[in-house]
Parts: sequence; structure tokens; C-alpha cells
Amino acid sequence: MGSAIHKAILLILSADRELLNILSTTARVSLTSSVLALLIGLPIGIALGAGRFPGRGVLLVVNRTLMGMPPVVCGLLFYLLFSGVGPFRHLKLLFTVKLMIIAQVVLITPIVIGNMETYVAEIAPPLRETAKGLGFGLGKRFLLLLNECVYPIFSVYLLAFARAIAEVGAVSMVGGAIAWKTNVMTTAIMQYTNRGNFTLGIALGMILMLLSLVVNTVLSLMQRRLSR
Repeated sequence: MGSAIHKAILLILSADRELLNILSTTARVSLTSSVLALLIGLPIGIALGAGRFPGRGVLLVVNRTLMGMPPVVCGLLFYLLFSGVGPFRHLKLLFTVKLMIIAQVVLITPIVIGNMETYVAEIAPPLRETAKGLGFGLGKRFLLLLNECVYPIFSVYLLAFARAIAEVGAVSMVGGAIAWKTNVMTTAIMQYTNRGNFTLGIALGMILMLLSLVVNTVLSLMQRRLSR
């Protein structure tokens, strides 16, 4: 075990080409999907948190259901849609990074919406009264809410990124974990460990845990800032 960890550290320090390729693919998938999920989910979450309109309760229930969607179910859905017998087979997106990103956006967006809705629902009532008193229209009310949500937005984004970088079920099904093409850290750890290549698996695991530590440390600091 000690020898494998030592070799893994040396592999990281040597900037192994295969390791760098996996990290590059992981960064591309995770960063793109988390940013897209934030851009889509942010306005919806604010609208659900601040708005009072018919059907809001139904939308909240649907979103909370989607928040708990198992990644393998999402992966299966996209596999069926884009496989050789699926309605979108002509797009030829199966086993590509693009479809991995799309699947992750579908998984992460409900999480962004849910977290933003929870926070906005707490601060919206007093801000609504303030906006009415100042004579703000709908657009200015939205900007006022957005301004009050600066730290939560960063917090939600980091949560989305952490979810994206740790996801394995959907990306393995729609990406196929193809070496030098669609292999990300989580799928590579499974793949290389099954092959008995513990050195690369441990190296990737160490990097993944380090990233998780950094993200959770930043999240903790932001939560302390928000609680003041």
C-alpha cells in the first residue's frame, strides 16, 4: 500500500501525459456543466423563491424530485435517446464529451434551483416590501435580489462544481470512459483499479480528494461569512 501511494505521488509530480489528459477532460466537463447549470438554474431558483404564482408548488415538488434523480437513471435516459435506436441518434453525440456535459447539466440544474429557492424564500419578503416602497419594477426587483445573493451564488456554484466533478454514473454511461477521449477522474479510478493499475487510481483519488477539500473549505468560509 505504501509503495503504491509513493508511486502515485511520483506519477503526479512527473506530470504523466495520460494523467494530464484525464484531468483536462474532467475540468472541461465539470466546469462547463456547472457554469451552464448555474446560468439556467439561477433565474429559475430566484423566481421560485421570490414569486407567488399558480403552479409554484407543483414546480417545487418536480424540482425536488429531480434533485434526487439517480445519476444512472439520467445516464440510461440519455443513452436510450442518443443510441443507435434512439430518436436523436443522427446527432451522433453518444460517447462524446458534449453529451457528458448535457447529462451533468440535467443532473446539477435542479440542485442549483433548489438551493437558490431555499435562500431567496427567506430574504424575499422584506426585500419585496422595500422594492414596493421604492417603486421598483419587476426588473429592478430581480436585480435587487441578485445583489443580495452574491455569496450564495458563489456557494451554490461551488456545490454544483463539486457535484459535477464527483459524478460517475451518468458520465460513464453516456461517455463510455474511452481513454484519451471521455475518461474523467471518477470513471478512470474505477477503470484502472479494475485493471489492477492502482498507481494511477490512487493518484487520481488523491487529486479528487484534494479538490474536494479545497471546495469544502471555501464553502465553509462562505457559510461563516453569510452567518455574520
